[in-house]
Amino acid sequence: MRRYSLFTAVCFMFIFITATIAPSYLYAAEKKVVVATDATWPPMEMLDASKNIIGFDIDFMNAVAKEAGFKVEFKNTAWDGIFAGLDTNNYDAVISSVTITEERQKKYDFSLPYINAGQVLVVPKTTKGVKALADMKGKKIGAQIGTTGAMEIQKVKGVELKNYDEIGLAFEDMASGRIHGVVCDTPVAADYALQRAEYKAKFMIVGEPFTQEQYGVVVKKGNKQLVDLLNKGIKAVQSKGINKELEKKWLR
Repeated sequence: MRRYSLFTAVCFMFIFITATIAPSYLYAAEKKVVVATDATWPPMEMLDASKNIIGFDIDFMNAVAKEAGFKVEFKNTAWDGIFAGLDTNNYDAVISSVTITEERQKKYDFSLPYINAGQVLVVPKTTKGVKALADMKGKKIGAQIGTTGAMEIQKVKGVELKNYDEIGLAFEDMASGRIHGVVCDTPVAADYALQRAEYKAKFMIVGEPFTQEQYGVVVKKGNKQLVDLLNKGIKAVQSKGINKELEKKWLR
């Protein structure tokens, strides 16, 4: 009798612990997915005047959640720790303008691509004779640390990379003449060079994107159930043209 009671207690304890640590999206009654984003990357993810997280990625994920039938909760998380937080189960997924790369796919799983955003070079309008990043030899170019833009700058000999914790700081330095250009994703370049009142008269985008990049939602390796749930919503959003409406709202 004592053995049976001990076994029963252990079983109940296991069930309790499993229910406590398991992601909420596993339960049909809740279906909540906690998603991290670095809200310093306009117009994809940013804070409004009331400190609410807004942007293309936010609207897109909300649309995906609606189509796939789950609730989404966003956590504003600094870029330099965003993947570590996923590793330690602080949240279920990351949507933060993350480019799908072979290197990242070795460690994480991705949803279907949801937008194509290549790297572009932004320079002051007073810049002459520049058609590509290779024309900036001997110049200092800024990018956010750990991003595809920073990696692309490092590939060009003679161009000096200056890393920034936030991309906005790079544009501030360029406006002040401390750097000569900024490399970033097309949506971000469009926001700073074409839409922001303080910069649109000062900056210009040089040429066309020089990389072809796909953004995806990041989840822990092997989390097929969540990937399938996200892909279900992404397919519905794309088939209904909702993504194109959001691109017009945020990126045009």
